[in-house]
Amino acid sequence: MTHIESTFSVLGLNSFLIQSLNEMKYVKPSPIQAACIPLLLNGHDVLGMAQTGSGKTAAFALPLLHNLNINLTAPQILVLAPTRELAVQVAEAFSDFSKYMIGINVLPLYGGQRYDLQLRALRQGPQIVVGTPGRLLDHLKRGTLNLSNLHGLVLDEADEMLRMGFIEDVETIMTKIPKKHQTALFSATMPEAIRRISKRFMNSPKEIKIQSNITTRPDIKQSYWMVYGRKTDALIRFLEVEDFSATIIFVKTKNATLEVAEALEKNGYNSAALNGDMNQALREQTLERLKNGRLDILIATDVAARGLDVDRISFVINYDIPMDSESYVHRIGRTGRAGRTGRALLFVENRERRLLRNIEYTIKQSIPEVQLPNIDLLCKRRLEKFSKKVQQQLESRDLDEYSALLDKLYSIDDLDIKTLAAALLKMAQGERPLIIKKDLIKRPSPRESFLRDDRRREDKRNNNRLRRERRECKEIELYRIEVGRNDGVEVRHIVGAIANEGNVHSRNIGNIKLFSSYSTIELPKGSSKDLLQKFARTRILNKLIHIKLLRDTRAYESKTSNRVILNRDKNSNRFISEKNTNKTNASKKNELKSSFSRRRNI
Repeated sequence: MTHIESTFSVLGLNSFLIQSLNEMKYVKPSPIQAACIPLLLNGHDVLGMAQTGSGKTAAFALPLLHNLNINLTAPQILVLAPTRELAVQVAEAFSDFSKYMIGINVLPLYGGQRYDLQLRALRQGPQIVVGTPGRLLDHLKRGTLNLSNLHGLVLDEADEMLRMGFIEDVETIMTKIPKKHQTALFSATMPEAIRRISKRFMNSPKEIKIQSNITTRPDIKQSYWMVYGRKTDALIRFLEVEDFSATIIFVKTKNATLEVAEALEKNGYNSAALNGDMNQALREQTLERLKNGRLDILIATDVAARGLDVDRISFVINYDIPMDSESYVHRIGRTGRAGRTGRALLFVENRERRLLRNIEYTIKQSIPEVQLPNIDLLCKRRLEKFSKKVQQQLESRDLDEYSALLDKLYSIDDLDIKTLAAALLKMAQGERPLIIKKDLIKRPSPRESFLRDDRRREDKRNNNRLRRERRECKEIELYRIEVGRNDGVEVRHIVGAIANEGNVHSRNIGNIKLFSSYSTIELPKGSSKDLLQKFARTRILNKLIHIKLLRDTRAYESKTSNRVILNRDKNSNRFISEKNTNKTNASKKNELKSSFSRRRNI
């Protein structure tokens, strides 16, 4: 205990904060905490570069709480966060750190909450407000948030706010606060837009750069498995042989969260899905169950897991490989927290080897391959777990009552006690047999792999046919958005904005065409009114998209020769680029037929 006090108290924090840190078992300051706390305590502006999981929340929360005027019931500290999950998480951290500072009131403000509840909370005079840019700006425009007493401002994950198109809102908010205030800006990267904000709004900031990427995280043991057989069966087998306190499984789509959760529930695992369709109350309830140990496994998409920070997570499984290396780093960074060791497993299909190599290049280390746990190891682990359950029952106090029942079952002359115990053991094993006679997951032969790839090509052809039929049946509509290649826009930016802001499933997003100053996108028919309303203020790379419906799709497409077209491959969920020419459909079909016949002859 003395050691803890000496490490943090030497930074100059008050005794109330030290008491909270002791209770929370904060052993020593992380590099970002040791660098930022003294500077913020002394009133300096700080520009920090650190990735998620480096401990930056405590780095700005502790010194700002130390300098807080407890007797003033008005907002003194404002924290801007890109997502509601992160806003809630940061608000909870402020509350935990200020536990022994009597009279501290922390308020999270984010979209999705009822305004009347937020207005009632604001009237109580919170000293600390943590919120997302959009909702904070709404309150400022309504005059319901008074920042005249503000002396501390924090921009958390500034690059994420830039990526999500919030930077203009952030700049507007910063123009509405008192000029004399202290600013702390934290970002994993430092793009030019973030650097511009620091020059415009910060006062000679002290720059702190912490190298906390995965190459300096030896406490996370990484490996990958080359997929064969059913992924859900393999997932369950890996979970059976792994010792973990809590696990998060990352998948690509919202449907996949439900499918994997259903498979795990059938096999007796305490799991839950986390996706964008869940309302905020249910999301918060699910995360609270994960934190307090009532939930062991969470299946989530990248979007749904933003801001997730749970110390219990010791195992991260990439059930679907991420399309970019940075997402992989962020995913596995959710384990190995607070000095604990972590484990990360990546499922890689044969066609995804390139993505694996990209990840290895980014993290500057090779990821070792692991084999699927065999039936011998599986039987051993099942027997060990069963033995623990038996041991727990041997220590129970009511065994005498059950011993008396044995005489009523069989007399000792009929059979020996060992045979009876074996029969009871066979009954008690349930749906997970202790003796597995045949391995149902086998590595495919070269011929089986070839046939599987051939089926995949056939599925792809069917998907293309269905896409053409859907277009001919006019089940889709064409939209135009006012961002294009000249704005630095990529397909992933458009897909992310449409899927996240418009709650459109990625599988329902059709062809995307990128032009110099604008782009077009195919979306399901009949949703134009809702979409236009949802995207009224949506930005991509800090530019309003101004989405509008194009009425005559066929006439429009006839004018778009020699443009880059990106078609979504339903099988791989990726976008394939092709050159759009004025060839007739008949010539295209002939080319496809000859191409497929050539492949069959190879």
